[in-house]
Amino acid sequence: MRHASMGLCEGARVIGRRRFIVAAAAGLIPAPMAWAQGPALHDIGFLGSGRAAEWAPFVTALRKGLALTGHAEGMNVAIHYRWAEERYERLPALAAELVVRPVAVIVASGGDVAARAAQRATASIPIVSTFGSDPVASGLVASLNRPGGNLTGVSLLSSDLEPKRVELVAQLLPGASIIALLVNPGNPNSARVAREVAAAAQVFRQRLQVVEFGGPDGFGEIFDRLAQAKVGAVLVASDPVAIARHDELVALAKRHAIPAIYYRREFVDAGGLLSYGPSFVDAYRLIGEYTGRILKGAKPTELPVQQSVKLEMIVNLKTAKALGLSIPDSVLLRADEVIE
Repeated sequence: MRHASMGLCEGARVIGRRRFIVAAAAGLIPAPMAWAQGPALHDIGFLGSGRAAEWAPFVTALRKGLALTGHAEGMNVAIHYRWAEERYERLPALAAELVVRPVAVIVASGGDVAARAAQRATASIPIVSTFGSDPVASGLVASLNRPGGNLTGVSLLSSDLEPKRVELVAQLLPGASIIALLVNPGNPNSARVAREVAAAAQVFRQRLQVVEFGGPDGFGEIFDRLAQAKVGAVLVASDPVAIARHDELVALAKRHAIPAIYYRREFVDAGGLLSYGPSFVDAYRLIGEYTGRILKGAKPTELPVQQSVKLEMIVNLKTAKALGLSIPDSVLLRADEVIE
């Protein structure tokens, strides 16, 4: 009897081992060694002032930057997205959600307004952000080389390029005596941009009309007024609300036959006349790299604020022809892409 019971016990052990192996193979019981050797999962918070659909190409670029540091969404990082959908007043609460979660690093996307909301929400969690203008002048960082605090990132210089777009208007439309600047007063850079564009317009003997939009509605009425005022050209200032409504803005400019200069190529791809500004795809790849480096132990204070040096000019000749404009060779030769 003693030998029989020992045989039964041994058989039970064999059956138990077989069940364990089958369960482990099916993924029901994780192998301890796999846990020990597998990569750690990091949580990244993404605070966006715009909408997911419009920012999809840049999120893709962010993932590519992360991949360069050995990180992949769904494998060793999880990205928690929060979108304000152009309602800037929602950003503080969304940033607070990410802080409470908590996340290891916050990516602030959509200009200085998102960076400021994240910065006010936490002084300890690292923040990597895009900046629409000089972050030192805006008071977001102490200096470019030594940002200080918990914030660093990439300066897109979108707002700082507005005076250059005034020069392009003068080259394209030397007879335009009145130009309009569309700005969002909710954007912290709007007042400074308006002053700098006004100064640049004076150089070219142009009168500037600053037109504010408070949200995504009312663009139709704005363009009706611009047409009545017989403005020679429109400059659309950098802002998440503007890019979210880029199709509408381009359509209104076409309807009223008003030449418009933009800050991102999406406007020109949709039929706009000309854009001049930084490559957002390149900037978000850099943001991804910085985020990955922080996950590996780097501190924001060790990562200087980079300036987006890749600028691109896109010209739509089909739209120029419809407006009766002849693009000077000096502009065409500088264009990175000409749409025919």
